[in-house]
Amino acid sequence: MPATDPYIVQLAPEVHAYIQPDGGWCLNNAGFVSDGTSTLLVDTAATERRAHALREAILATGAPLPRTVVNTHHHGDHTYGNSVFVPEATVIGHDACRAEVLTAGLQLHLMWPQNDFGDITVTAPTLTYSERLTVHAGGTEVRLIHPGVGHTTGDSIVHLPEYGIVFTGDLVFQGGTPFVPMGSLSGSLRALDLLRSLGADTVVPGHGPVTDPSAYDATARYLRYVAELAEAGHAKGRTPLETAQEADLGAFAELRESERLVANLHRAYAELDGLPEGSPLDPVAVFTDMAAMNGGKPVACHA
Repeated sequence: MPATDPYIVQLAPEVHAYIQPDGGWCLNNAGFVSDGTSTLLVDTAATERRAHALREAILATGAPLPRTVVNTHHHGDHTYGNSVFVPEATVIGHDACRAEVLTAGLQLHLMWPQNDFGDITVTAPTLTYSERLTVHAGGTEVRLIHPGVGHTTGDSIVHLPEYGIVFTGDLVFQGGTPFVPMGSLSGSLRALDLLRSLGADTVVPGHGPVTDPSAYDATARYLRYVAELAEAGHAKGRTPLETAQEADLGAFAELRESERLVANLHRAYAELDGLPEGSPLDPVAVFTDMAAMNGGKPVACHA
């Protein structure tokens, strides 16, 4: 099996993670909970082809197709594949996740027009919640928790207390650079505190391999590094791009998508300027600066 092929990790008798290497742009993770009669799916995929591969992987374990799909946030790599699973499945997400899916539309098509995303119909959650919601997949309790503004305005943590498992969505990128321009740097740090408080031993990140709670501290170290850079650069009147270009990434240089530093600085600068968490940034400015950090080449969707 090529190292880039998706693979399944059985985390508990009724719980599987679906990992898409290498976890870079548009290569997200999913997961499912099933007792053999009822299945709940966490997130979908960025393309029709990948969503169908996820569908077949679920069936290959002997689980039925999901009656419930939970979206951890609105980004297209986690929601584009929703349309492959409806109308048989009900899609659940935070109130803001639904609003952002509808506002974003075919967002990945706009950012990566050369990619073959297949026949995608924008499919937003039809069941939403504001703070917490408990659903059941067979006999397994699945707790959905909104941590506040973090990676986006509409994040959901998916916690399986019986098994000590948590699906973090993109609050955690294992081996990849965190990405907060559509959410909040300070809010992401608060979300990590909430994740710690759940006490789960097994952590399924939004991107990258299955990990453990050490991922929270690693993510927090990076976010605090960004905050310190932003405070210094902002005080000197440097732009986010100038601050990013002058920065020494040190150990963080090993993370995938290091160009995200400048996007994160845009968010940190906005917070220093007193803008509300999650307030919209100019996506053209953010992605143009990431391209500059990427040697003048736009970032590439790998799905």
